[in-house]
Amino acid sequence: MSTVTIRRGGPADVPAVLAVFDGAVRWLVARGQAGQWGSRPFSSIPETVARAERYARWDGFFVAVGAGQVVGALVVGESSEPVPAPVEPELFVNLLVTDHSDAARGVGALLLEHAAVLAVARGVGVLRLDCYAGNGGGLVRYYERQGFTATETFTVDQPGGPWPGQVLERRLPGRR
Repeated sequence: MSTVTIRRGGPADVPAVLAVFDGAVRWLVARGQAGQWGSRPFSSIPETVARAERYARWDGFFVAVGAGQVVGALVVGESSEPVPAPVEPELFVNLLVTDHSDAARGVGALLLEHAAVLAVARGVGVLRLDCYAGNGGGLVRYYERQGFTATETFTVDQPGGPWPGQVLERRLPGRR
């Protein structure tokens, strides 16, 4: 991985983050995995553009920058439906997206570690997230390799069929 820095993001980063999402959608579709995010570029969907603009105003919005460009984004905050409510104080990863170029290799792990540092700084003992559980569970296994443990599952009914979700958690050192 080339030198990557993480900084707080803002509204000016929205076009670059949407471009990373669009690249991720192309990457998934090319692999026959449109079930996760669909096949339309996020930048062409008004709801996803509006969500990115909302996230850009949150204190928990961070971007990873490598070679002068945004190669990943992280949003942390609180969980919401359809994810089961937390049973203890937590920090929740609301969004994680990375570029799929060689220059961005390892950025997802770097952003997740940043989220863990933020959680410890806030005095919470668990970092949670949810992800797509379809396509044979490959994304779930990725998060397990990053130190997360699968907990609850859920399903979201969508026009194209059910979207299987998996909640995962990572217990943080020194916290119980």
